[in-house]
Amino acid sequence: MFEVRIHGRGGQGVVTAAELLSIAGFEEGFWAQAIPSFGSERMGAPVVAFCRLNECEIRSREPITSPDAVIIQDPTLLHQVKVFEGLSPGGYVLINSSRSLDQLGIGEFVDKLPRGHAACLPATELALRHVGRPVPNAALLAGLCAITGRLKPASIEAAIRRKFKGEVGEKNVAAAREAFAMFANVEVKEGARAHAQAV
Repeated sequence: MFEVRIHGRGGQGVVTAAELLSIAGFEEGFWAQAIPSFGSERMGAPVVAFCRLNECEIRSREPITSPDAVIIQDPTLLHQVKVFEGLSPGGYVLINSSRSLDQLGIGEFVDKLPRGHAACLPATELALRHVGRPVPNAALLAGLCAITGRLKPASIEAAIRRKFKGEVGEKNVAAAREAFAMFANVEVKEGARAHAQAV
C-alpha cells in the first residue's frame, strides 16, 4: 500500500489532485482510492485529501495518518498545520515552492529523510505559465512521480486527459511534463536538499 496525503487551501485543487492520482493508479492496474476531507469549505481554508494505491482491494476508508508521501500545495501551511505528522521514516515530501527547503525553514526535518526524498517544485509558476491559473496539482503529481518512481508520467497525463478535456487538459499535461523534466535534470544534493530549478 502506498498512501499519499495532500495539504493545501480551498481553491487550489487539493481534492482534484487526489482524484487524479487515483485515476493514474487505475491506469497502471492498481486498486485506488481518493478521499477528501474538509475542515471548512470556504476559499483559502486549509484542506486535506488522501489517496491510497494498492495491488489488492483497499478496505480502509479512514483518513491517512501515516502517509508514505506528503504533498504540500501551499507552503504557508508548513508552520500552521502539522503537515508532516505521521510521515513514515522513509517517506517523501514535495512542496509547491520556488524557495529551497532550507529557506522554508524545514531543512533540519528533511535531513532525517533518505537522500532525495524531499524536494521543492515551483508548481504554481508552471501552472500560471501553461494553464493561466494558479492550480498546481498537475505539476505536483508529475513531481511526485519523479521523486518516488511509483507511477509513470504517462499515467498522470492519461488521468489529466480523462479529467480535463480538450485544451485545458493539454495545458495541464504541458505543466506536468515540464515539472517531470525539471526533476529529470536536477542533481539531488546531500542531505535531501533537492530543489527543482527551471531549465
